[in-house]
Amino acid sequence: MNYVSAENLTKSYCIKTLFKNISFHINEGDKIAIVAKNGTGKSTLLKILLGKEIADSGEVVINKDVQVVLFDQEIEFDSQLSVEEFMMTLDSKPIQALKNYHKSLHSTDQKFIEKALAEMEIHKAWDLETEMKQILSQLKITNLEAKMGTLSGGQIKRVALAKLLTETRAEHRHVLLIMDEPTNHLDVEMVEWLENYLSKTMITLLLVTHDRYFLDSVCDTVWEMEDQNLYVHNGSYATYLENKMIREDNLNATIDKANNLYRKELEWMRRQPKARTTKSKSRIDAFYDTEKVAKTNTKKQSLELDFEMKRLGKKILELKNINKSYGDLVLLKDFSYSFQRGEKVGIVGKNGAGKSTLLNIIQGLEPKNSGEIETGETIKFGYFSQKGLQYNEEERVIDFIKNISENFPLANGRTISASQFLRIFLFDDQTQYSPISKLSGGEKRRLHLMYVLYQNPNFLIFDEPTNDLDLPTLTVLENFLQNFAGCLIIVSHDRYFMDRIVDHVLAFEGDGKIKDFVGNFSEFREWKKTEIGSPKSDTSTPLSVTNQQPTTNNQQPKKKLSFKEQRELETIEKEMPELEKKRSEILEKLNNEADYEKIATLSAELEKVSEKLEEYEMRWLELQEILN
Repeated sequence: MNYVSAENLTKSYCIKTLFKNISFHINEGDKIAIVAKNGTGKSTLLKILLGKEIADSGEVVINKDVQVVLFDQEIEFDSQLSVEEFMMTLDSKPIQALKNYHKSLHSTDQKFIEKALAEMEIHKAWDLETEMKQILSQLKITNLEAKMGTLSGGQIKRVALAKLLTETRAEHRHVLLIMDEPTNHLDVEMVEWLENYLSKTMITLLLVTHDRYFLDSVCDTVWEMEDQNLYVHNGSYATYLENKMIREDNLNATIDKANNLYRKELEWMRRQPKARTTKSKSRIDAFYDTEKVAKTNTKKQSLELDFEMKRLGKKILELKNINKSYGDLVLLKDFSYSFQRGEKVGIVGKNGAGKSTLLNIIQGLEPKNSGEIETGETIKFGYFSQKGLQYNEEERVIDFIKNISENFPLANGRTISASQFLRIFLFDDQTQYSPISKLSGGEKRRLHLMYVLYQNPNFLIFDEPTNDLDLPTLTVLENFLQNFAGCLIIVSHDRYFMDRIVDHVLAFEGDGKIKDFVGNFSEFREWKKTEIGSPKSDTSTPLSVTNQQPTTNNQQPKKKLSFKEQRELETIEKEMPELEKKRSEILEKLNNEADYEKIATLSAELEKVSEKLEEYEMRWLELQEILN
C-alpha cells in the first residue's frame, strides 16, 4: 500500500534553494533514514509531510487512510496530571474503550457493560494497558502516580516517546511515524530497547538520527539530501557511503572528459568568424553545454580539524578518593583515577548516576565532599557541554568569532582568518553575516564546537557531543578526535561514536561504584553480558585490565540477587506463562458468553489475573535491574 507520493518538490528560502524537483514514494512497512548536513532541508521536508509548510512547487499526495504522526519532544501537558492520567489522554478509540471498560467494572448497567466489552474486542484493547506500562517501564518511568510537573526534562521527553509508541500501537491503523532524533535523552539501555522495538514492530517509519548503529538496525533505506537533490539508497549506512563515493567518482570522470573536450572546442570557437552557419550554431550550443559541465564545482566544503594544541606536561590529572553525594544519594564513593597522556575515556551509566557531576568536579565547576584532585600546570580544559552557549541572538556569526580573535592558529604554525575558520565548519558567506538567531539547532551546536576547539585545549571533555550534530560533521569530528594527542573524556549514548574513539570505559553502576574497563564500548558490553551469564564471578579479587576485565575503584562487590530474591525470580518465571494462559482462557470465554452475571464474574476474574500478571512483570523487571 502506498502511503505518500511526492513529485517534483521544490522549496526555497529567499535566495537559498533547499531542494529542487525531488520525487519519492513511501510504502507501507518502509523504514527510511534521512541523512543530510544541517541546513540542507531535511526538517523542512518533514514539515511539508506534516502539513506545517507548503512546497513552492510540486505535489505531495498522502493516502486518505494514512495518519502522519510526529515524535515531538516538546509536549504540552497539565502539570497536575499523573503520568498514567496523562497517558490516558490519548485521543484514540482503543484508549476510550479501555476507559469505558474500567468504568463498566463498577457499573450495574448491563447494556453499558456489554457495549464496553464489545468496544474492547473491536479495538483490540485487551493488552493495551499492559503494553503501555511495559513501554514506560523500559523507558525507566516506573512511578505512574508521579505528577507530570515534578518530572525532569529528560523524563518528560521519555513520557512523550512512550505516549507516541502507545498511540501508534493503539490505533491499529495505517500510520506514518516521523521521528527526529528519538535517542536524545535516552541512556544506552533505553536506546537498545527502542532499537529492538522499532526493528521488530511492523511500522512505517521516517527517521532522522545521528546514531549509525541505531540507523542500521532499524532502517532498510537511506535518503541522502545533498546539492538540492534527494538520492535513495536501499541498504545500510555503509551502502549509502559506497554509493555516494561511486556517484562522486563518476561525476568527476564526466567533468574530466568535459574539460578535455572544452579545451579543444574553445580553440575552435576562437577561430570561428562572426558569421555562423546552421551547423556551426549547433556546435556552439553544444560548446556551451560542455562548458557548463566542465566548470561544475565538485569541491565540497569539508570539515578538516587540525588545530594547534597547547603542550602537555608530565602531570595530567589525578583523582584520589573522591566522594560526592546529595543527601542519601551517593554518586561517587572513594573514586580514584590517574589520567595518562593521549588517553581517550568513555563514561557510561544510567541517567542521574553522576556522570555529569564527575565532569564538573574535574573542572572545578562543582565541589566534591572529600578527596584530592591534582591537575597538571599545563592542563587547559575544553568543555563541550549539553547546555551549549548563551548567545546574543542578534549578533552576526562572523562577529561572534571575531570577538574571540581575528585569526586562528593551525598545527603547522600558520593562521587562518575568522571567515576561513567558519568556512571549514560549513558556514557559507551568507550564513556568516546572518544573525545567530537564524541558525538551526545543529548550526548553533557546530558554532559551540568551534568555540571550544579554538581555546587551544589539551584536555577535551565532551558531554553528549553527538546531539544535534549532523552525520557529515560527526564523521570528521571522529577523525579529528582519533588523532587528538591530548586527553579526552566523552559521555555519550552514541555507541558507534564511542567505539570509534574511546579506548577505556568508566561505567557508573550506582551507589557510587564505577567499573574501570580497558577497551571500547562494544567490548565492554560484550564483557558485561558474559559476566551476567557467568555462574560464578569472583569480584573480591582485583581483575586484570590486560585481559579486558574491569576493576572497581572502590573495591565493592557487584550487587547480586539474595537467595530469597533468586527463589522469587524462579517462581515468577514459572507462574507468568500460567497466568498468561489463564488470561487467554478467560478472554475466550468472555467472547462467547451472553449471560450478564457470568460476564460480570469473568470480567472481575480477568481484572484480578491481569493485575497479578502486571505485578509479576514489574517485579521481574526490578529483579533484572538488580542483576544488570
